[in-house]
Amino acid sequence: MIEKAIEALKNGEFVLIYDFADREGETDFAIRSDLITPAHIREMRKDAGGLICTSIHAKAAEKMGLPFASDALKMTNVAEKEGDIPYDKSNHSSFSLWVNHRDTFTGVTDIDRALTANKLSEHVKHAMNGGALDFSSEFRTPGHMATLRANEQLLDKRRGQTELSIALAEIGGINPCITICEMLDDNTGRALTKADAMKYAEKKGLVFIGGAEIVEYWENNKVY
Repeated sequence: MIEKAIEALKNGEFVLIYDFADREGETDFAIRSDLITPAHIREMRKDAGGLICTSIHAKAAEKMGLPFASDALKMTNVAEKEGDIPYDKSNHSSFSLWVNHRDTFTGVTDIDRALTANKLSEHVKHAMNGGALDFSSEFRTPGHMATLRANEQLLDKRRGQTELSIALAEIGGINPCITICEMLDDNTGRALTKADAMKYAEKKGLVFIGGAEIVEYWENNKVY
């Protein structure tokens, strides 16, 4: 299934990634940010319904000046502290800054969010290739696209949706900037179950892959 997931990601198609039953127990839509369109954003908000975020490789995030939100907000009383995350007590969340591209209007429309994701991918590509664009000249915060900063050691240290999506991109030789969104259940108000997410994938002809398979491939093939 890993080969099918990589091929779908390369083609700019959605891949459904399930993390782990003992973690979030959630399935996320994942798509490469450089090929995302307003139609993809619409599908994510209508069929997934969670938070639309863009995962970024740690190396690129560092060059782009994207801190962990927990570090940037330490001066506040509500800043996240170690052990605050119930599904991952050993790590803080991967949230960084919420941004809009400066060419957007409100930043929240399908067109605006697709543009922001596309432009984030451009900056990640430059950063991963040793260059650096002027991030502040193109983006502003606060905005409507949550950026996620992957752990520097990826799946060797943290196994969240951020790291799973970036690891899959790394395995496939794809620019490590992936836009993701959790799948929610309209009836229960909870995360969509793995079984229902798999049914959705089958109905829509999408690739469904479990985090365990991505981790197994990562460890066996020493992708770093």
